[in-house]
Amino acid sequence: MTQLAAGLMASGGDKRIAIDPQTGLNAYLVAPRPSGVMAYSSSTANDISPTAFAEVQRRLCRLAPTGRLDAAAYRVALDGLRERIRQALRLPASTEVVFAASGTDLEFVGLAVAHRVDSAGIDNVLLGADEVGSGCVHSSRGHFFADQTPLGLAVRPGEPIDPDRPDLVRLHALAARGMGGVPTPSEDLLLEIGAIVAEAGRAGRHALVHVVHGSKTGLILPSFAHIDALRRRFGERLSFVVDACQCRLGGSTVASYLARGATVFLTGSKFMGGPPFSGIALVPRAAMQRAAPLPAGFGQLFYRAEWPEAWPGADRLPDGANLGLLLRLEASIYELELYQRLTPADVRRTLDLFDEAVDALTARLGAVRAIPQLANEWQDASARPQEMRSLVTVDLSQTRRRIGFDRARALHRMLFEDLGRRVLGAANRVAAARRVRLGQPVKCIALPEGGHAGTLRIGLSMPQMVEFAAMDSASLQARLHADMAAIAAKLDLIADL
Repeated sequence: MTQLAAGLMASGGDKRIAIDPQTGLNAYLVAPRPSGVMAYSSSTANDISPTAFAEVQRRLCRLAPTGRLDAAAYRVALDGLRERIRQALRLPASTEVVFAASGTDLEFVGLAVAHRVDSAGIDNVLLGADEVGSGCVHSSRGHFFADQTPLGLAVRPGEPIDPDRPDLVRLHALAARGMGGVPTPSEDLLLEIGAIVAEAGRAGRHALVHVVHGSKTGLILPSFAHIDALRRRFGERLSFVVDACQCRLGGSTVASYLARGATVFLTGSKFMGGPPFSGIALVPRAAMQRAAPLPAGFGQLFYRAEWPEAWPGADRLPDGANLGLLLRLEASIYELELYQRLTPADVRRTLDLFDEAVDALTARLGAVRAIPQLANEWQDASARPQEMRSLVTVDLSQTRRRIGFDRARALHRMLFEDLGRRVLGAANRVAAARRVRLGQPVKCIALPEGGHAGTLRIGLSMPQMVEFAAMDSASLQARLHADMAAIAAKLDLIADL
């Protein structure tokens, strides 16, 4: 059952999920089973925890011991997960849930929400393209972003999913940060978005506005006040989707977005702590009811059970089952439910000690944290949502080595490798041999001389939060400081290799 579960966990997605037979890892250096690697990589991808893997095997044994699942059983299993998500996040029963094979695939759900029978097309406003999934620039246009869909169909990246409507979507990409990584003020975004939505209306098109709640570096924009201003001005001429794929927000914040009519994107593979890849779209029922029938091209991307039965045009989708996606969702929602049992005091204590340990790491490296996350109140750390404190972006361009983006990418890979044989001295060999996975560098800080600063992201996951909550404060403090010291020691060694 272990081999079957591991094999299925790496199925039912695009090429990013495929396992390299040489390394046993996917493109994100993750295996489809538990690992002993030191990982603070939840901003990119997680190893599945031992307890979640055991839960996946139990569920597989019960649902599909032969590795096959029919469409009816798939619907029952996904409906069960829908209810568990609503309960875990304390969401109203009117919250509809769509499942997708990745956060990138969730962009297609946003287009479905904004699709209108009487509209000439969709004007899609995407914020911070460099701080969301790299394939989103394709999927947010209604184009394929990989050479294979989750249903196993061969396609061509960049081609429209609906060739009869190649002009259905016009993309407007807005910068989330300016020079030096300073967040774009929400007031500026309000003006830019307002102009785009007004022009879309004059062209008979529906506008879809992306809100970013926790980008790859934890950025949040625009503000609730400015979302409300856009809603008052344009009413039903625009729709909102919230890219909260990092899942660094609480159920009350999700409910606030849903109450404003916005669709919320989550993934189970970031802060939630599940394995890559899985996507969850939370849709207000009223937004579903306003949508036009699903475009025909969606039949290449989704099975019928992954959409609510009442969604217009869902009956056009093929029957079938993506067992790999189901198991990844099972693991992620299992971790969510465990995390929800923690008290606010448990969470706050871990985050306080994590902050302290990361400060020690940056001091040792001579690095700084990237400019904080809130676009309006970035100077006031107390205004940051608590969940955002679980992710820190470290700016390596401020160290004595002045590390740029390309060098940071190489260091990210070298951190994961056993490099003990390349250094002298027993202590150095031990440090260099330690395998470490951090979040991938992201282009969030443009440099005056051109190019981007090198960054690395250090993030906690829900399974780590649960593990750390069971430790006494002295032991947890020692653990976090030891881990950050090990990361700093290896970075110091490999930066000059």
